[in-house]
Amino acid sequence: MNRRDVLRTGTLAIAAAGTVVGPARAAWQPSRPVEIVAHNGPGSGPDVFARAIVSTIEQEKLSPVRFQVTNRVGGGGATAMNYVVDKRGDPGVVSVWTSLWISLPLVQAEARATVRDMTAIARLVIEPALIVVRADSPFKTMADLIEAARQKPGQIRQSGGSVTARDNIVRQLLMTSTGTRWSFISFPAGSERIAALLGGHVELMIAEPTEAGEQVRAGRLRVLAQVTERRLAGFPDVPTLKEAGFGIPDVSQARGFVAPPGIPAEAIAYYEDLFARVAKSATWQKYIQDNQFEEAFLGAQATAGFFADYEPRLRTILQEAGVKVAR
Repeated sequence: MNRRDVLRTGTLAIAAAGTVVGPARAAWQPSRPVEIVAHNGPGSGPDVFARAIVSTIEQEKLSPVRFQVTNRVGGGGATAMNYVVDKRGDPGVVSVWTSLWISLPLVQAEARATVRDMTAIARLVIEPALIVVRADSPFKTMADLIEAARQKPGQIRQSGGSVTARDNIVRQLLMTSTGTRWSFISFPAGSERIAALLGGHVELMIAEPTEAGEQVRAGRLRVLAQVTERRLAGFPDVPTLKEAGFGIPDVSQARGFVAPPGIPAEAIAYYEDLFARVAKSATWQKYIQDNQFEEAFLGAQATAGFFADYEPRLRTILQEAGVKVAR
């Protein structure tokens, strides 16, 4: 059984109990615009995901109030996490969480907030990633890239986000397994990371399809490998890392929503039901298909179970990547 299968089955029993379907329509509903927090800047994966949720809610007429995205950037995600925790009891705030929100506190001893301090609401998707270079890059395959990194230690540059996010974890795993080394340059926004790649300031990037897909389709970027268990329908001729000969552990990237701690149970029920309806809507299903995501909805209780299950698995992955963990 591979790591992703273990990840799924770890929450299967909870999901089967009925939490994959939203509860009966909650009596409580927001009376003012709801803030959706994204921990990276405009154009980043969390930002694009949050705005897709807002668009779905509006198109499907699922809420009596507006949902507004705010970008709380800084600290590799810590600024947004602290903001959510500090909003204790406020049902007018929800936030996108990613697997970064589980890994960040594991490596930062000073981190004062974790997803388990917040109110779990939902998990919606598991996202693949692409390893991309410019279309005019001399690297045609992953083997080309690794050989260049072996010949020129530290000279190849990768743009990315937080050092605790999946793109850097995959980098660490690849370097450890191949005995190579290249540098990592952090940018707060996905648009900046892609701009750095297109401008020749870095040589590669590990990106979600939402971040790099348009540039790939326009012929400006080339995909070397897919960070996923199976080839995506949109890239049938591109090998997975395992197929390319790099059998590193699968680093799943999940996304969903949390809320501040201490919000009323009625608000939890409302948001769980709302995101369950989002997940089943035709607008969201088209978004899932267009962006090559894997549908993976879990309700509030099952999402809390996912956090509890995935945290120790991610700790092991970090240790295998040579990253020092703080807790």
